[in-house]
Amino acid sequence: MVCNLLAASILLLGDKQHFGGAVEIQVRKIYCVNRAIPVLPINIEDAARGEMEFEKFAIIYVVVDCAVSDGMLYGPMNTGLKFREFLLSESFVGIHTPKLIQGSSEGGASVFNLLYNGQPACLGQSPQLHKQMAICGGFERVFEIGPVFRAENSHTHKHLCEFIGLDAEMEIKEHYFEVCDIVDGLFVSIFKHLNENCKMELEAINRQYPFEPLKFLDQTLKLTYEEGIQMLKEAGTEIEPMGDLNTYAEKKLGRLVKEKYGTDFFILYQYPLAVRPFYTMPCYNNPAYSNSFDVFIRGEEIISGAQRIHVPGLLDKRAAECGIDVSTISTYIESFSYGAPPHGGFGAGLERVVMLFCGLKNIRMTSLFPRDPRRLVP
Repeated sequence: MVCNLLAASILLLGDKQHFGGAVEIQVRKIYCVNRAIPVLPINIEDAARGEMEFEKFAIIYVVVDCAVSDGMLYGPMNTGLKFREFLLSESFVGIHTPKLIQGSSEGGASVFNLLYNGQPACLGQSPQLHKQMAICGGFERVFEIGPVFRAENSHTHKHLCEFIGLDAEMEIKEHYFEVCDIVDGLFVSIFKHLNENCKMELEAINRQYPFEPLKFLDQTLKLTYEEGIQMLKEAGTEIEPMGDLNTYAEKKLGRLVKEKYGTDFFILYQYPLAVRPFYTMPCYNNPAYSNSFDVFIRGEEIISGAQRIHVPGLLDKRAAECGIDVSTISTYIESFSYGAPPHGGFGAGLERVVMLFCGLKNIRMTSLFPRDPRRLVP
């Protein structure tokens, strides 16, 4: 560390542009601020290995244990800042929602349960319900950047049990494509910002973990769920009727879309209602489908969004159909009783966006202190 700082100082003082020529420095004394142990848990050459070597030597968890940060961690910081900047320019208001809640916000069992002064509670899977309550309270457009907790036992390259959620919610004036348009403008601006303003960081990542630059269109491609299914069928992949896309199907669809349309980034909309959360608005002309969408980068889903149900009776009905105890979300449903405008929104995982933009193979490489089903330290 001392040698690195000294070298940096010599380079700075020797900058010809500022000092007109090289400057020689004679070091007379060096003081030790704090001693390190003789054998460090990871060497500089280990941290500099490429992805193939990481897999070969199985050292990714050692790097994570030591909280080693390098150029790739600039990605999450810049992405989060641009997310905030763009939405503020579109008249969104930043809010902070509670992470201790009474019941599941997404449905299902993937929640971290706990006792809250003797009452059963859980960590928030999503700020979804509180975003909607803010819309009911008169905020026309809101967003939040904050932690999200998922107790899924998913030992995959793209799942974390705690991640940074990028969430937004907004009133709909005429059609839920207004939400898609915000997603379009937002992420195209993020991609352009990273390419134009983070060149040094991206080059550093590319040297260690080579990746192809993300291909995207100025006007983001939108396909219906049925169009996507048809593309897969024509390529020989059968999908369960009215079912969700599995990881294999998503990746294959990503390759097909890139071959046909020349983009790694696209929106798939109008999913079957049965595979969406209880608060998703059914299609008016075909209630078997929903006013919903997912967004993909390199064949992997990064965003789930939709128009929300804003009618209390329909919310009651859908929650019961999805196996949710309505009593645990009674205050949420009650908030729509006072009159709520049509609205919709979306949520994305910051770390997954950065992983896919940079073509990395493991989401843990984009988090300073990742939490997965086996990791609770450091």
